[in-house]
Amino acid sequence: MKKLLLALGAIMTMSLCASAQSTTGSGEDETGDVQLQLISPAEPVQETAKEIKEREKRLRELNDDMAYAKAANSIRRGYFVLVADNIQLGKMGYRRYDISNNSNFVLVQNEDGIVQYALNNGVAGANGLGGWTGSGTVRNKRVKFEDNGDVFVQYVLMGPGVNVHVSITLYHNSKRAVANISGGLNITMYGEILPYRDKKHR
Repeated sequence: MKKLLLALGAIMTMSLCASAQSTTGSGEDETGDVQLQLISPAEPVQETAKEIKEREKRLRELNDDMAYAKAANSIRRGYFVLVADNIQLGKMGYRRYDISNNSNFVLVQNEDGIVQYALNNGVAGANGLGGWTGSGTVRNKRVKFEDNGDVFVQYVLMGPGVNVHVSITLYHNSKRAVANISGGLNITMYGEILPYRDKKHR
């Protein structure tokens, strides 16, 4: 009887070991036999002409909003430049579009400012470029954010031989702006407001 029980125990032990080996082997086979699935590239989205137009419009609006935010923030901080792409001389003067924007600008660097125009028309003028350059101190500056989103800046630029009033309007959702300079000269500059910080003010 004792021998029979020992034999049955041995048989059960061998059976359990065989079952465990079978299970382990099965797991290894499943792990080694990985099923891979290739995914074909998605078909390009076919946009209608209307959808393309709407998407491009939204992109332009987003870019305008970003440009406006940068311009408005630069005005708020007091470091900006209006680079002009066209100017008008006098209240009823003629408009000039053939100008260089890097020599026609209104610059504000905290308490320092410059106003310059240059027609490059062959006439020397006060600055040798057919125009005028005035630099001085920015005084009585006032910045106002209008309800419609426009930003209004007004100040007096004073220095040796310089005493002009400057009024700038940055249009909402845009970096486009207009600057009116009066006092001894009357000039209107149309252009863009860009963040600008001169090296000496860093």
